This record gives sequence, structure tokens and C-alpha cells, in this order.
Amino acid sequence: MNDLLTEDTQAVLLLCGVFGKDRSYKPLSLGEYSSLVRWLIAQKMRPQHLLHKEHLAEAAQASGLDRQRLEFLLGRGVQLGFAVEEWQRNGIWIISRSDTDYPERYKKHLKDKAPPLLFGAGDRSLLKGGGLAMVGSRNVDKEGESFCRQVAELCAGNKIPVVSGGARGVDRISMNAALEAGGVTIGIVADNLLRKSVERGNRQAIAQGRLLLISPCHPNAHFTVGTAMGRNKLIYAMADYGLVVSAEYKKGGTWAGATEELKRDKPRPVFVRCGSNAPQGNRKLLELGALTWPESMTDENLKERLAEAAAGIKPQEKIKQQSLIDIVGKLEEPEKKQHSGRGKEKGEQDQAIVAKASEKAPETAYDILLPIIHKLLETPLSSDELARRLDVSKTQVHAWLKKATEQGYVIKRTRPVRYEARKTEVSRQRVATADHNPAVSVHGG
Repeated sequence: MNDLLTEDTQAVLLLCGVFGKDRSYKPLSLGEYSSLVRWLIAQKMRPQHLLHKEHLAEAAQASGLDRQRLEFLLGRGVQLGFAVEEWQRNGIWIISRSDTDYPERYKKHLKDKAPPLLFGAGDRSLLKGGGLAMVGSRNVDKEGESFCRQVAELCAGNKIPVVSGGARGVDRISMNAALEAGGVTIGIVADNLLRKSVERGNRQAIAQGRLLLISPCHPNAHFTVGTAMGRNKLIYAMADYGLVVSAEYKKGGTWAGATEELKRDKPRPVFVRCGSNAPQGNRKLLELGALTWPESMTDENLKERLAEAAAGIKPQEKIKQQSLIDIVGKLEEPEKKQHSGRGKEKGEQDQAIVAKASEKAPETAYDILLPIIHKLLETPLSSDELARRLDVSKTQVHAWLKKATEQGYVIKRTRPVRYEARKTEVSRQRVATADHNPAVSVHGG
């Protein structure tokens, strides 16, 4: 591990870091630093350029920051040296948003809300992230605890990292269970990274390259509600999927973090534990767009199952995501086969299929796609999600959904807006027709 700080990171630490006893001026907040970064980008400059005083007057004026404050913060070089020496002596490394190994996931998912600094202990290669973020209440019930352990062990067996917060309850249970099962975990710490990194169990897992602890706060930071709430978005951003094991309705960090994630333009898929004993908060998250954790998860192909569940694909069907080109190709496929020279018997079978399909061949694209739309909407989807699945424009999908809703084949749900297949006899007959018509088959296999 390279413990040398880049000049960019030195500058960011001086501006945003907490160290030393002189607190005449407060370090820059995330918003203040982002304002300064926007000016740097416009000037085609980097944080290290602020180490040269000739740029400070213009930087202060453009970003709306006090020049004396910037000069004071950037003049803390001696205190910084002592602080960094202590952190590195205890195995803590520091990176900034300007460093090449800073998590790309944070930059893409959080943009200018990504923390300026990250302190860490463990293998930096784990910063690539991925896996399942597991979150929940500190006082989780026995059923939730058992579920938590089972899922964490499942992730370990499938080489899927478990991402969590390291706090008491679901966080710690999921991380410990994954480590005990030989898996990899990433902990986003809200307080005292230094103390947590030297705990016996953590120290061993860090040495084995199976545990990474990171924090946007200085390594000796005390716990505050604000920092605990702020790390929720970092947990979700580091993972591919989220799983809420236990959430109180409209209370606590778990609820706040999940609802914050679900409100993003492009949120991570958030699953929740369901069942008769699941907390009310879990059920309410479903109404906000969260997904039910599939009941039949096994040791096999967990990554594939998670991807299918997040896309609304039922495992027993594995509906193929088709474009209009795929569908038109299927219309022509049987006719091509009968001329392929595979034998008279095969040709006669194909000819019979084509004849049967021709008897019921729809006349419009809407008629062709209605059975497919109906089948896809057995799991409620937004219009944008359906457009991606069909590979057509949002405008076209809106028109089809409006027509299908008016005809009674589709139901429009609200909060959030989702479309769901109506289980009418006519709808079932249309889907049945599609299942036997190669022109509009929705079973891709």
C-alpha cells in the first residue's frame, strides 16, 4: 500500500480535514468544497493549485468563501503532518475525490455529494465495491436476525460482498456472518474508524484482505446522529443492490436511508424482507417502490437471481427482453425454417405452425405487443421500465399503456406510478394466444 499522499489530497485534507487543536476556523463543509471545486474545474485547475497563495483571492471571491479562512486552513501543514503520521502508523490510509483510486461508484451515484475525503483500513482494491448492502434496525427481532445471517452466508457462498454500516444490530450481524462464512465485507463507519480497525476480529479480516472499513469522517470522530444518517447513501452507493432487513415506519436511519435512495433519479434496487412478522416500515417501503426479497433464494446463481428480481423477471418464466426487431424476426423465422432442407416432416410441421399463426396474426404493433406487455406487467412496472424492456421510445409506450388501460387490460397504480396487468378472462385468452403464437411468444428461454 502506498501511504504517500498526493498533493491534491494534501490540499483537500487541509481544507476539509479535522485535526489539531486550533479551531479558529471550521473546515469546509461538503457544499462549500463542491463550490470551490466548480471554480477549479472552470479554471482547469486542481486542488493542489490552492497550495499556492496567488490563487486564493480569486478562488475565495468566486466561491463565496472567506479568504482568511482559506489561508488559515491551508496553513495547517505542520498539524497535518503529525495527524497523518499517527493515522498511517495505525494502518489508516487517506484518499480524496481527486485520487484515481477514489470509488467511481460514489462519483457516478452521488456526484457532487460524494465525500471529499475517505479514510480507510484494508485492501483498497475492494473500493470497486459491488454486492449487497444490508441495513436494518439496531434492535432487530429473532426472525430478522436469522434471516440476516442466512442472506449474509448466501452472499459469502456466491462471492458477493456484503456492504453495511458496522453498527449494532443488522449491520454488525450481517458483516460478522459473512466474514465467518469466508466472505468479503465493506463497512462504512460513522465513528472512530481507528478503534474499529484494531478490534481483534476486524484486524484479522483486514489482514486477510476480506474486510474494508472506510469513513468520510476523521479516524477519531465521535458518533453523531448526523454522521450516522449521512453514511446511509454511501452504503447504498457502494453496492449493486440494497436489502432492508428491518425498518421502523418513518423512524430511524434505516427508513430515512431507504426512502432517500428510492427517491433518486436512478436508485439502486432496494429489496425488503417481507412476511407476516416483517415490520410495518418494510411493508410501507414496498409502496414507495421497494421490491420484495425473493423467497426461494438458494446457493446457486444468486447474482443472476438478484438481477432477474430487480428487473421484475419471475424465475419460473425468465421472460426474454425483446426489441421489436426480435419480434419481427420471429415472424419470419418459421417460414425460413421450412425452406432449410431439414427434411419433409420438419418442413410440414413448420408450415402448419405458420398457417396457425397466420390465422390469428394481429394487424398492428399494439396487437402484437399487447400479450407481451400484459405478461411483463404481471410484476408492476413504471412506463420507463417497460420502455427499456421493450426497447422502444417512452412516447410509444405511453400511448400503448393508455390504450391498454382504457381497454381494461392494464391498471394504473399511483404512489409511485406503476402499471399492472389486470387479470381478466380476455387478457388471459390473449396471453394464451401469444404463448402458442410464435410471432408473439414471450417465453424467451
